[in-house]
Amino acid sequence: MTNCTLWAVAAAAGLTAAIAAAAPRSEAPTGFDSRSNGVVDDSTHQADQATFDAVEAIADGLGPLYNAQSCRECHQNPTSGGPSQVTELRVGHRAPDGRFRNADIPIARGSVVISGRTLVNDRAICPNAAFPDSEIQERVPETETIRTTRASLNLLGDGLVEAIADETLLDLGREQRRTTHGEIHGQALRVPIVEAAGSTGVGRFGWKDQHASLLSFSGDAYLNEMGITNRLFPDEVTTLCNTVAEPNDEPDSTGFADIDRFARFMRATKAPARDTLLALTPKARTGSALFDKIGCAICHVRTLTTAAAGTTINGGTFTIPPALGEKTFHPFGDFLLHNVGTGDGIVMAMPEHYGRNVYNVAWRAFSLDSVARTRNKVRTAPLWGVRLRPRLMHDEASLTLRDAIVRHRGEASGVTQRFEKLPRRAQEAIIEFLKSL
Repeated sequence: MTNCTLWAVAAAAGLTAAIAAAAPRSEAPTGFDSRSNGVVDDSTHQADQATFDAVEAIADGLGPLYNAQSCRECHQNPTSGGPSQVTELRVGHRAPDGRFRNADIPIARGSVVISGRTLVNDRAICPNAAFPDSEIQERVPETETIRTTRASLNLLGDGLVEAIADETLLDLGREQRRTTHGEIHGQALRVPIVEAAGSTGVGRFGWKDQHASLLSFSGDAYLNEMGITNRLFPDEVTTLCNTVAEPNDEPDSTGFADIDRFARFMRATKAPARDTLLALTPKARTGSALFDKIGCAICHVRTLTTAAAGTTINGGTFTIPPALGEKTFHPFGDFLLHNVGTGDGIVMAMPEHYGRNVYNVAWRAFSLDSVARTRNKVRTAPLWGVRLRPRLMHDEASLTLRDAIVRHRGEASGVTQRFEKLPRRAQEAIIEFLKSL
């Protein structure tokens, strides 16, 4: 066994053991049954799912620019909250100084320019009967030469992810650096908590780890993917063709707005379940051991444990309930940013993800330089539920598990080389193991 393989084995074993050592703890429930994990009762969870599934209309505030008419449209496989084949389009350009710059997208025959975003919306509500001569469809200009698509993410089990202590993720990055002598070094990025102005947390949601809070994540998606303004993101991307009062998302008689129900729905979802029958086969069990041996588990961390129930997170706006506290779960991911050779060159746009007033707030321990360093990094894709995805990696350009594995370069080069040196039978065992996740 080479020294590199030895540190890979030690690192994978050490990370898993260290993270799983917290006590007391219990296993988080798994399944695709659309039932609550205990955060709320099943009837409340089903009502929240109905809001998550609801189709938005122009009268509700849909658009003027948007990608989808419901959360479910992009997150539903095999049940609401799961991933999908739907992608979003992001673009930008490099300035003369070499730095990434957000896109400038002209609409309305060039009379209006959409800026401060990297997202290009695929749909628009007009021209329509009320605005027959309006032309607001976004199209990518030739100036935006950095272009990529990004896959819709799985949301199931994200309540557990939100409940991971910031320090756990920071420790993961430190341990990766220590055990691999800096070869693998996940970046834990502190990002704004939109509902708690001035507060930050370690990002974990989105391909660029742009959010640490599920409520922030919900408000962002409601505006940028559906065009629905809300209390966290009250400003339309464009007011052209807009006829609905702002914010579009108002609280109901219970005091809850849609974004609150979206966040509660995600917090109450069960973690993706494994194919337990396949996992018990000799081939998959052999592949599981090899997965650790060659170093895959350094980033695709098997086991994490959430913070204790009663812990206050998200700038004091959310307290971890017993259903999420001190739960052990198995995401096969570290929720950190890595350069694995597939980075798209895009840096997240601050106004898009944190609102137009983002630069007017003093965010604690937040660094724009740290954000800039994410240009060629993406979040480690958690492998729970990967067997249900026929298109892989952040851009869905890999169509087989083998394609995805050998595509890893950069920080993962050593691990990929060890995989490629394995006998074909051993490689197939690892792939069989992945099919059980």
